[in-house]
Amino acid sequence: MGKHDKAGMRRKLRVRRAVKTHAYGRPRLSVHRSSKQIYCQIIDDAAGRTLVSASSLEKANRESLKTGATIEAAKLVGKQIAERALGAGIKEVVFDRGGYMYHGRVKALAEGAREAGLTI
Repeated sequence: MGKHDKAGMRRKLRVRRAVKTHAYGRPRLSVHRSSKQIYCQIIDDAAGRTLVSASSLEKANRESLKTGATIEAAKLVGKQIAERALGAGIKEVVFDRGGYMYHGRVKALAEGAREAGLTI
């Protein structure tokens, strides 16, 4: 099960279509979760470009975290993306969970971003 099987791809695209429909011009906070790391980026779909990104792979995070596969790591990455977004003048985003359930690390990332002042 994952992004590379047909069902996973359909699920991811179904979620993305729903997110874009309800975005009303807001950028999309997209999450990718691997077994060892978590990544996120804020994407302007109108222009088709990434505005800001954050991940557990960044040097500072690798030094401070034991692994990128924990809820603590996801929460920290969520806070970082929110700080960078606010710095870039982005206050509101729509959350694109990909094909992942809104649970565990994906949920922690969203909560971290909310706590840091991003409106999801």
